[in-house]
Amino acid sequence: MTGRVVVVGLGPGDPKLFSAAAAEALEASAMRFVRTSRHPSADLVSPAETFDRLYDNAATMGEVYSSIVEALVAAAEEAAGRDEAVIYAVPGSPLVAERTVALLRDDPRIDVQIIPSLSFVDLAWQRLGVDPMAAGVRLVDGHRFALDAAGSSGPFLVGQCDTKMILSEIKLCVDDGPDVTVMAHLGLADEKVFEVAWSDLDRSFEADHLTCLWIPRLASRVAGELTQLVELVRLLRERCPWDRRQTHASLSRHLVEETYELVEAIDALESPGGYEHLEEELGDVLFQVAFHANLAAEAGEFDLADVARTIHDKLVERHPHVFGPPGTEVPNWEEAKKLEKARSSLLDGIPVSLPALLYAYKAQSRASSAGFDWDSAAGAWQKVTEELRELEDEIDAATSGSSAISDELGDVLFSLVNVARHLRVDPEAALRRSANKFKTRFAAMETLAADRGVTITDELWDEVKAAETTSG
Repeated sequence: MTGRVVVVGLGPGDPKLFSAAAAEALEASAMRFVRTSRHPSADLVSPAETFDRLYDNAATMGEVYSSIVEALVAAAEEAAGRDEAVIYAVPGSPLVAERTVALLRDDPRIDVQIIPSLSFVDLAWQRLGVDPMAAGVRLVDGHRFALDAAGSSGPFLVGQCDTKMILSEIKLCVDDGPDVTVMAHLGLADEKVFEVAWSDLDRSFEADHLTCLWIPRLASRVAGELTQLVELVRLLRERCPWDRRQTHASLSRHLVEETYELVEAIDALESPGGYEHLEEELGDVLFQVAFHANLAAEAGEFDLADVARTIHDKLVERHPHVFGPPGTEVPNWEEAKKLEKARSSLLDGIPVSLPALLYAYKAQSRASSAGFDWDSAAGAWQKVTEELRELEDEIDAATSGSSAISDELGDVLFSLVNVARHLRVDPEAALRRSANKFKTRFAAMETLAADRGVTITDELWDEVKAAETTSG
């Protein structure tokens, strides 16, 4: 015989709102369970077993819900032998924001009967004077606000706003929002309904499991796609063994690789499908950023919203000529960063792990901001010829691979970067293009040599170059 579970709702709080149908169902079975005793009407089910212990011991809410379902299924199968049903009582209505009830209804091992009950939402509409259908209200779980409210501007009735952390997460979903109506302990003697400013949402009152919010509108929509990405990263960390093992350090190599692949996509932007490739590579880099932000959130440090807010505020601060009073001059970027970071030198803070050409370019640019620079590309080129002569002298006087030759060759390259900077050419990108051009030509030369059964020669190289000129 299939086990049966009868689910009853305890109502929004006041025992007087407990339905007659629910009370009648209780009389039919002594095998009773209540999801939590933390409800004003929980005593109406007594004697009953509660699942409060699961909330204290389980690692995740998903674990809590699945454990409740397994316990109820086992009890229902046992009671089936006596031709009894198991009573399961939940706060409010079984059909509103009850994940365990949804799981029970989907479980093929048991039959589930629902006894409808009054919900906190019914009292909320009365207190607000709102017709939810006419207003197009969305009912949202506070624990999933960022995800479930994605792409919508409201209005929202947000339930299960039970902790300050949940209120903070709701507040961080948008930069600014309207005044919010807080409704706590609806239908009870200590009921409170009051308004708070959006900025004070997580710091002006203490929330508990009987707190909900009315958000009449949001000027900006909750960011849907980014929210879904954050949720995906969280699930990967929870369920994928490889992702669970990762740390900031272990991911650093992947971030560098994805960044270089993004640079390659930018270089190939004019090729067929270039923008599709760029979109994909930008996504790969964004995933790395989201993953690092998630690791930081797990450590209680910051999340992706904090990252976005920090760079937003920094950019506003560094652009006083855009966001400040009219007539504000463009600041000296490097001097401003030197003061902001309390650096002793303009050249402090350049990542030493940068590719050498880019490192040289940045160092020269910062020195230039202090007035230490050639007047033009011609002056920089004179320095190149001077360094070439010194390199030639070392080559004549020393053996191959000597440190002196290495130093002089480095000076030549550094001087060439100076010329590139004056000509407004990115030396890193220029060298990469030349290397890619060499790669293409060499591959064409290999194909010619293989087709003709000959070895690679300078003549074949010249032929490939000539063919490029003709086709171009």
